[in-house]
Formats: sequence, structure tokens, C-alpha cells
Amino acid sequence: MRRERGVAMLTAIILVALATIVAAAIAFSNGMTARRTSGAFMFDQGIQFAAAAEAMAAYVLREDRKDSERDDYSENWARPYGPIELIPGSGIWLEARLDDAQGRFNVNNLINGDGVARPEVIQQFTRLLEALQLESKWATLLADWIDADVEPNGFEGGEDTLYLAQNPAYRAPNAPIVSVSELLALPGFGIERYQRLAPYLSALPPGTPLNVCTAAGIVIDAMTEEHEYGLDPERLAKSREAGCFPTKADLQAKIPADQWQLLQYQITDRSEYFRLRSFVGIGTMELALYSLLKRETTGVRPILRTYGTD
Repeated sequence: MRRERGVAMLTAIILVALATIVAAAIAFSNGMTARRTSGAFMFDQGIQFAAAAEAMAAYVLREDRKDSERDDYSENWARPYGPIELIPGSGIWLEARLDDAQGRFNVNNLINGDGVARPEVIQQFTRLLEALQLESKWATLLADWIDADVEPNGFEGGEDTLYLAQNPAYRAPNAPIVSVSELLALPGFGIERYQRLAPYLSALPPGTPLNVCTAAGIVIDAMTEEHEYGLDPERLAKSREAGCFPTKADLQAKIPADQWQLLQYQITDRSEYFRLRSFVGIGTMELALYSLLKRETTGVRPILRTYGTD
């Protein structure tokens, strides 16, 4: 009888332990399901708030077109919004900022509308690379990456034969790019070079001009072969507090006439493309939305969105 009671007690203990394990597993599963549901709900909320930031940016850009013929960093669209708590006590925060995408060197201008490499723009990009203490070969490699032909551009160029030798193998797109992050596909380029160069680059349709009112001084110098505006970024920013600087007229007065004939079609003082960075915080959830907006005569529309990374 004592032996039977011992077996019964041991059986009961095992059953209680199993029941405890099952109950803990069910509770953990229910808790994780609740957290996933809450996270998905907050993510959907974040997308809606970020979409509201897009709508607000579109309104500001439309109103700016009515009031001004130029686009520079003294205007309302260039002022950052937030961080601000949207509903007091809710823990929902929004921060947004517009940047002029045409204030950067457009890498797709390395080719013309027919996909043919433009030597004068390759030279401009080469000067920008040299100013940032990067090797000039990346200008030719990038031009070959996006031009329409399959023939390398000189000894420093590269087409499919270069990329098929990589592991894993891939091919050159031979088309305009949609993100400057494609620079990382160039063999040996690396993240350090990318981080140094990316703040000065954009990937817009070929032929989109540079806005000299918002461009970094180092980019203006690379375009014009001058060595003036990139020497002191703080001085340049202070000169722009009152409006556009340098103007197209300022550059024309400094540049030889034959050079100006080529350059005047590559620069502007008005912009169509703007980059919106929206950051939303809801509780423990954080969302970053990057939107490329195009301002047209009929309004403003987003043409590209990325989440989490620029």
C-alpha cells in the first residue's frame, strides 16, 4: 500500500508539473500574441501619422509655389517640424523635415536621356570625389553602371565582365538608378566611402538640374571648377539666411562664357523634387519614413517611399 501511495503521489506531481508547463506556454503564447497585435496596431498608426506628415509637407510646398519664384533654405518649407506630441499625454510624437533633393549632385545626370555617358558631368563628379578625398575611378565606374551600352568606358570603366566575376555574380543594370545606395554594388566601394559621399548625392531623373540656392558649397565648386563656396560651409549658411546664394547671376559673372554655355542648363534656382524625413514614436514603437516628393503644376505627389533606411 505504501508503494502504491508513493507511485500515485509521484504521478500527481508529474501531472501538476505538466499542467504548469502547459499553462505557462499558453500564457506566454497569449502574451506574445497580444504584443504582436499591439505592435502591428501601433505600426499602422505610425504609417497614418507619417502619411499626415506627407500631406502637411505637400500643402507647404504648394503654398510656397504661390509665394516665391525661387526655392532656398530661408523659406517656410525648410523649417523643421517638431518633435511635437500630437495629442497631449498620448505619448505619440512626430518629427518631420523637408530637404531639397535638387540641392545634391544628381548621379543620373552622368548619362543623357538616351543613356549615353556625358563626359563633362563625369568630370564634375570626379572633382566632387577628389574634394572628398576619394578615388576618381568611381565616377567612370558609376557612369558605366547606369549607361545604356555594355562597353567599358576606358581602363577605369566596368561592365558585366567585372560584375560577373564577383561572388555572387550579378550584372550592371545599364539604366538610371533609384537610390544612391546602389553605389555599394560597385566592387570595393565600401560603406566608409558611401557614408562620406551619400550626403551630397541624389538619384533623380536624368536632366534634373542642381538648385544652386540649396546645394552644398562643395557640390557647387565641383560643378563650376571654382574653389570658393566649399571652403567655409558656415559662412555659406550664414549668407543664405536672407535668401538664395549664390544666384545664377553670381555664377555667370565668375565663369567664362564658353563654360557657362554648358553649365547654365545644369543649374537652376527652383526645385521640383524634395525629400521628406518623418519620424513617429508611439510608446515603444518608432517608425522612420523617407518620402521623395515631386511638386507639379497640379499639386505634390510622392513618387518613392522607404521605411527605416534612407
